[in-house]
Amino acid sequence: MVIDPAPPPVPVPVFRARGLTKVYRMGDIDVHALRGIDLELNAGEFVVLLGASGSGKSTLLNILGGLDAPTSGDVECQGHPLTGASEAVLTRFRREHVGFVFQFYNLIPSLTARENVALVTEIAAHPMAPEEALAMVGLQERMDHFPAQLSGGEQQRVAIARAIAKRPAVLLCDEPTGALDSATGILVLQALERINRETGALTVVITHNAVIAAMADRVIRLSDGRILSQEYNEHREPASGLHW
Repeated sequence: MVIDPAPPPVPVPVFRARGLTKVYRMGDIDVHALRGIDLELNAGEFVVLLGASGSGKSTLLNILGGLDAPTSGDVECQGHPLTGASEAVLTRFRREHVGFVFQFYNLIPSLTARENVALVTEIAAHPMAPEEALAMVGLQERMDHFPAQLSGGEQQRVAIARAIAKRPAVLLCDEPTGALDSATGILVLQALERINRETGALTVVITHNAVIAAMADRVIRLSDGRILSQEYNEHREPASGLHW
């Protein structure tokens, strides 16, 4: 008897964007940051948005994360429209569903690593314990250190722990290794890799560093506010194998 193989799982879209544009008015000049973006991002994916400065990466990420609104077009998350949503709805969306990681760590200097993470767990519905989140990024021995006692890479990993402690469906990372050297940046990418694997959060990483693309499921290249190409990696390179 021949048994047919099971069909591959159908991707579950987290974000759907259609016709997204963003125009900024600077004096008498219109700056077109996005020029008609159509995109779906799926649960569990590790996606790298690659492009030069000014290509529209951060603008797109900010719209997906509910930090900014498009000039035209529509975006929804898990079937719920973000376009036109009230500020109260967007605030709840960001608080409950999205973890943000930026190039600069934005830690509170007077609080320990544990206390910085606890700030998020106190307002989340079903958070991890701060200790669990810090252990996921390899900082279980540094929980009671203040930011000034931590290296740049350790501070960024605290920022990642803070972002994931609320158990977000989405982790949005804007140049998370941009201020770090190669060896330290790889430790940060390993933390993101583990979180994506173990929590299943859609993980989107903005970078201008093409090397990082090798660790993604999908690489989306942007240029001049448009999607230039989308490529799927048949095999993901582990972060530990990256060099730049």
